[in-house]
This record gives sequence, C-alpha cells and structure tokens, in this order.
Amino acid sequence: MAPLNTPGQVTGFLGTGETTHFPIGFYELPQGDAALQAMADAGANLIRCGSRADLDRAQRAGMHGWVTLPLHAGATDSLRTQIEDVVDHPALAIWEGPDEIVWNFTAFSGLHKSMGVYEHADEWWLQTRRSIKYSESKAAEIIPNMRASVELIRSIDTKSRPVWMNEALRSDVKFVRQYLPFIDIVGCDIYPVTGKERKIERMAGATDRWVQAGKGKPVWMVMQAFSWDELGEDYVARGTAYPSFAESRFMAYDVIAHGAKGIMYWGSTYLKSEDFRGSLYTLISELTSLNAFLVAPDEPDVKLRLIELTEELPGYGVAMAARRSGSDWMIALINEDAIPRMAVEVSGLERIEGHDLMLLYGEETARVTGGEIVVRLQPKEVKVFSTSRAFESARRDLREYQGK
Repeated sequence: MAPLNTPGQVTGFLGTGETTHFPIGFYELPQGDAALQAMADAGANLIRCGSRADLDRAQRAGMHGWVTLPLHAGATDSLRTQIEDVVDHPALAIWEGPDEIVWNFTAFSGLHKSMGVYEHADEWWLQTRRSIKYSESKAAEIIPNMRASVELIRSIDTKSRPVWMNEALRSDVKFVRQYLPFIDIVGCDIYPVTGKERKIERMAGATDRWVQAGKGKPVWMVMQAFSWDELGEDYVARGTAYPSFAESRFMAYDVIAHGAKGIMYWGSTYLKSEDFRGSLYTLISELTSLNAFLVAPDEPDVKLRLIELTEELPGYGVAMAARRSGSDWMIALINEDAIPRMAVEVSGLERIEGHDLMLLYGEETARVTGGEIVVRLQPKEVKVFSTSRAFESARRDLREYQGK
C-alpha cells in the first residue's frame, strides 16, 4: 500500500507491477464472478468487501478491496477480531469508518421521523438548544471511540493502510474536524440527477467544500450509479432518471478538476438499467486509460482565463485539470455553465510549444503557440486534450447513452 501523499497530491495505491492507481471503485460487490470480472475489466480497482472471502474474490478479479469497520463503537474485542481476520490479506487496501457518521447524529431525518430526538425536521438547521445538546453529547461519546478504534487499527496493521471517512454533502465541519487529525481520507456522497432536476454542476461546490473541510487530506467523492426511484417507496417521487454518459463524464472530470483524489460509485446494487451500467463502465475505462495523469499533481504554471464580455463572465466558469506524465500532457476542460464559453485561454504551456494537443474521442486539435491554446466549449461540455491518442480507451460502446 502506498503511503499517503502530501496535500495537493493524489493518494493512490500500488497494484500489480507496482503501478500507482487512481482509486475508482464501487460499493456493490456483484454476486456473480462474471459480473465482478466485467467491473474489473472496465477498470474499476476498488470494491467494498465484508469478509476475507470477499477479498479473495476481489483479488481473483485483479481488484483491491476496502473493509468498513464500526469505529464509533470503540476498540472492542469484536473490532480487534474483525481487523485481525483480514489484515494480512494482499487485496486489502483501505479501512473505512461508519458512513455519514456526523450527519447521523446532527441532521439525519430519522432523528425526527423515527427516533423522536427532535420535535420537528429543521431543528439542526435552526440550531435549537435540543439539537446542540444532543449532537454534542453524541460527539463526546463517538469521536473518542473512533480515535481509540483507529489507534487499534494502527497497532495491528503493519502496512499502515489509510482510514477513510465518507460523509453527507452538508455534514457538520466542526464535528468532522474533531476526527480529522486521526484519519487519512475524507469526502462526501452527492447524487444530483433526479426526475425533476439534473444539477450536475453541484459537483464542483461539493468537492470544494470537502477540500476545505479536509485541510489538505485527500478527498474521495462518492457519485451516482442509480436512479432514485430504484431505492424504494420513499424515493419514488424523485422519478426515474439515469445520468447520461455525458453527465457522468462531466461529474467525474469536474470533481477531479476541483481536487478529488478518488471516485467511488454508490447505488449500482439497485440498478435496473444495463445500458446505464455499461455507460459507466465505458467512462471508467476512459478514466483508467488516463491513470498516469490522474495520479500526477496539477501543473502549477498552467493557468486558465476566460476572455469574454464582462456581462457574460458571472457563473460557475470553466474548471481545468492540467497534468503531465513524462513528456506527455493531459488538459481537461469542463464548462460548468449553461452558456457557451467561446474563448477559454490556457497558458503556461511553453514546455510543449509547437506541439498539437489532440481532443481525445474527437477530431479537434489545438496547437500550442506562444505557450498557449484557446478552446471553445459548449454548455456543460467536457474536452480532454492530450499529446497522444495512446491515452484513449478502446472501449467506445454507449458513449452516446442519453440517460433518462
């Protein structure tokens, strides 16, 4: 397992042949080996596992696994047994703590609906005396238990595998900061495509929030692999809505451009659309082909500027990831706005002066002249340029998938 890197760098892990992999994973562990192998063949490299047998399956498929532990319960004998049962497994890469732990004792809807802790649904957001008292009492119990649990992991795991905590988008930063010093990876889950709205541009702000909350810790973003109505009666009103290939692609590159160091997909266990699944696998194949760039730091001298009329400038803007691997380059540009951006200037490219940057999966080229290129982007469009088409994936099926 590769050690955690310094802030601003990617936290990857060492796989076959000692290649550092950008983490791309699924919470779903398919029941059949053929389905698991299809996921691995697409390029997914991490999967949630619940046992040593699960890790065996992941290893046979060429993947690594993470194991979720009840850190909130403290350093119990049961926790020690869970750790010791799998700690020596070569496919184990990550320890994960309880999902959305801070959300669950602060803003979770069940605190009002089913548990009767709050008298009305908005108590946390109104910061009533009751909500503050309850949350602080739970934090005083849970967070010391988490610290003790992580110390137990560190004492047993000689490979120093990282501990990852996933939270809700709006989980309270004050409480997260209390456990931040003794865990390694933070992040949140966000699923913006519903039957009523498709606000994929929310990925930028979500990632920015957790980059800030994490104070330099690597951020992993958990993204949408389902339609809301598949989750049960409580969610039917959100409608049937699968992200299109273009939307899934936008979300992936947008979180990367905003600093995400890993991407996980949740909800595919419930998935009914094989076309949507196939479109996700095609996207993952594309990302995997760019692994050498995804595990590289951003090039600090490369700058982006929009050359537009003043009245056209307000909005989300354009995000960029500019990375280098050896003599090759990748520049990903993401228009986060619902209007065209007709003059996107990328400068600081003097080291590849005179080279053609080729649009991957397209015909456009941009020659570097005067250390810069100028690119046009349609609304919500993603363009990924590289110095070589060798970084294109051979998998092309369902790139035109329109979602629903």
